Amino acid sequence: MNNEQIMIYGAYGYTGELIARQAVAKGLKPILSGRSASKLQPLASELGLPAIAVSLDDQDALARALQDVAVVIHCAGPFSATAEPMMRACIASGTHYQDITGEMSVYIQANDLAAEAKAAGVVLCPGTGFDVIPTDCMAAALHREMPSATHLTLGFDSDSGLSPGTAKTSIESLGVGGAVRRNGKIEVIPHGERTREINFGRGEKFAVAIPWGDVATAYYSTEIPNIEVYIPMSPRRAKKMQGLNKFRWLLRMNWVQNWLKGKVDKNVRGPSANQRAEQQTWVWGEVRNDRRGERRIGRITTANGYDVTVHGSLAVMQFLLNYTGPGGYFTPSKLCGHQLVEQLPGSGTFKFSID
Repeated sequence: MNNEQIMIYGAYGYTGELIARQAVAKGLKPILSGRSASKLQPLASELGLPAIAVSLDDQDALARALQDVAVVIHCAGPFSATAEPMMRACIASGTHYQDITGEMSVYIQANDLAAEAKAAGVVLCPGTGFDVIPTDCMAAALHREMPSATHLTLGFDSDSGLSPGTAKTSIESLGVGGAVRRNGKIEVIPHGERTREINFGRGEKFAVAIPWGDVATAYYSTEIPNIEVYIPMSPRRAKKMQGLNKFRWLLRMNWVQNWLKGKVDKNVRGPSANQRAEQQTWVWGEVRNDRRGERRIGRITTANGYDVTVHGSLAVMQFLLNYTGPGGYFTPSKLCGHQLVEQLPGSGTFKFSID
């Protein structure tokens, strides 16, 4: 590995800035990077950090910028467009890659690049934030509890608001639909099709299946062939989601996507520090082996999603700075172990039951 220099790409976004500020608070001096020099400079000047403006479209310049960087934390979405060029530049420069995406397509792309990354001795570990550290670690912990599990269901309950980047990612899924994994294959399902009652940790709630990243990553972590992910939602809102199904063709159109994302830019701001401090997240999981009639439940509480992302990203970064193992694609639990989430500020410990 090159040295102990780290880079935060997309540092002037909501979450990128949070990570940069916490890195400085921990005594680190990351390079701040992104497309826009004018947006980078104020934060770099305030924090006393070096800044490099470089476009993801210029692979040669990007690889040169990464040449002396040990780890990059990629925070610039939409990751469906930005992750692959950054991963390829990291493979070319010998730099470990991590990001804060929750987009399934990125996890699948990283898995497809695993052989190239392994040959280069580079770790690709997308999803080192709330997407997907808590649920991925839950999946791995439950698999340890029941190695014979054939079905895995995950979910979380949070009062945390959306950042602009997360809101835009949600918009991209509107034209696609939901997603589950069946017999090892990802299946697209209509919005709001699958519902159930779940006690995430603060009472029974109506919940709806969503196309969360674990539909991809939990399979890579556990090889359990049937996976679903749920969040609580009012039945009324679920009905509205179902009503979107007839318009998915329209919601996929570029001009509709751009219009909706423009509204996000105007109206969505990430939660304040005080808001984040008052928010917890309840993470839940269930494994089953129906042939044996076995079932196991897991629960853990964490800090709000954005604090999990900040501390989780920096924990994985620190792990990678000291890493001496092989390259390739890793989920957070495969790289750092299922205990990773328990080690983050604001997290409890796993509790398992048969209820």
